[in-house]
Amino acid sequence: MSFLACIVKPLAYISLPVFLIRTIASTSPAGRYYVRLGVFLGSLAVVSTWGVAIAVGMTLVGRRHDVNYVVARCFYFVASRALDLRVEVEGTEHLETRPAVMVGNHQSMLDILWLARMFPRSASIMAKKELQWSPLGPWMFMSGALFVDRGNSAKAQRSLAAAGEVMKAQGTSLMMYPEGTRHSEEVPSLLPFKKGAFHLAVQAGIPITPVICENYWGIYHQGVLGTGTIKVRVLPPISTSGLTASDIPELATRVREQMLETLRDISVKVAVNEEVKAAEIPETQTESPPPAEEADPGPSTTNEIHPEVPETPSDESNSEAASVKGPRSLKQEGSEYGTETDDEGMVLVGRHH
Repeated sequence: MSFLACIVKPLAYISLPVFLIRTIASTSPAGRYYVRLGVFLGSLAVVSTWGVAIAVGMTLVGRRHDVNYVVARCFYFVASRALDLRVEVEGTEHLETRPAVMVGNHQSMLDILWLARMFPRSASIMAKKELQWSPLGPWMFMSGALFVDRGNSAKAQRSLAAAGEVMKAQGTSLMMYPEGTRHSEEVPSLLPFKKGAFHLAVQAGIPITPVICENYWGIYHQGVLGTGTIKVRVLPPISTSGLTASDIPELATRVREQMLETLRDISVKVAVNEEVKAAEIPETQTESPPPAEEADPGPSTTNEIHPEVPETPSDESNSEAASVKGPRSLKQEGSEYGTETDDEGMVLVGRHH
């Protein structure tokens, strides 16, 4: 076999599936969606594999708290170019305030892309204590994850307090989603906020940094994964100095109002009827959580990677959350292919069923 044939034959095997994929993507909207979704998930899988080697190397040189930053930037570099999707971040200087509890709005699995673009140095995630001994344990340890015992409310509160002390000692920040679940609609809106992130910030006396991603419904929803630019705005850190547990409801409300105003400001404006306008603005829960010793829901029965801080729900909050329904809602339950959140809005990774 000639040298030329040795080169051409393998290329023929590669070019045929590529040609078929491009043909499917160009002739069918559904085909385009699934092809691009496959590219997104494939990029995530490839970079996750690289991430293991990166985590080992950076841990050995004492840089494990920057593992998430490096792996995130690698994913953004690959995925943004493969999908022609860019993320513009305004206010990155506010991410230099450390330690801090970063709180963001959570729309879908595509949030991984903007998180990858903005995730700062010396930042980590939170995980339930049991995962130290799972297959994910070594990776999570190498990336500087904070482990929390969520066996009951009292233990969870003590674990949060300990996590806050670790954050202050190491100068690391933590990313959390106070909505507690994914929420995506044509109309820019936020669900009522859970208070786990605010309890952590107040207990530790560290600031809260709001991070808001625009409503990207036009770029991504079921059956659509387009191209374009997604805007993210980081607001100035909000001090919790001098605040106590009794200030948490007001703090959560104030942060949510700022984030909702910013979300509407940076998102594409849409025309809505009065009924939707009324439904898109749920108030944040205002009741204070019961003392830790009075709220003991027992061990969690979910498989979620990150811990929840048990909080006794009220009829009011349940009906309030149920009322948040806009047109063609994408509020999704169950597993998604990347980050996930628990009831207190802690960032989850690789949820399995």
